[in-house]
Amino acid sequence: MMQSFEDASKSGKEAMDTGLKSFASLSKNVQAITVEATEYSKKAFENGTAAFEKLTSAKSLDKAVEVQADYAKQAYEGFVAQATRMGELYAEMAKEAYKPFETAVAKAK
Repeated sequence: MMQSFEDASKSGKEAMDTGLKSFASLSKNVQAITVEATEYSKKAFENGTAAFEKLTSAKSLDKAVEVQADYAKQAYEGFVAQATRMGELYAEMAKEAYKPFETAVAKAK
């Protein structure tokens, strides 16, 4: 009877440790994602402001259309690159969050 209580206690402690490791990993990755999103937002705002300034100083309609087209292309490429980066960060977060449980499952087999 005492042995089974000790086994249950040990299993509970291992489960708690695994959960805490997973939570720590999630916390670290959420911070990285937040930093990445903040930097992208700041850069996008700065690029938009610069494009607006160029647009308002355009001397002709052709130049204004050119500035707008350049900005649209740059904004689209930046968005696609950022979406790819965020996808990578989320995938990495999922992998790291699962690692502690992977070890526990391997021990259980």
